[in-house]
Amino acid sequence: MDEWGKVDLKLDEFLKAHNISRSSLSRNAQIHYQQLLKYCRNDMQKVDLNLLARICKTINCEIGDIIEYIPPKK
Repeated sequence: MDEWGKVDLKLDEFLKAHNISRSSLSRNAQIHYQQLLKYCRNDMQKVDLNLLARICKTINCEIGDIIEYIPPKK
């Protein structure tokens, strides 16, 4: 983590807590499964805001439910 902190996606945690499968989210939000896996694993360099909007609408959540800002340690 650098001086600015970092942003983590908590999508996989949300899916597990609400008993939603990755495959059903992929299908219902029309997202390629491999792309969704990167979001679930928090393993991407750039975030597609339109894709995040589709995810939120599909699983009926707020953006804060699946994304978190972690401030830098002092």
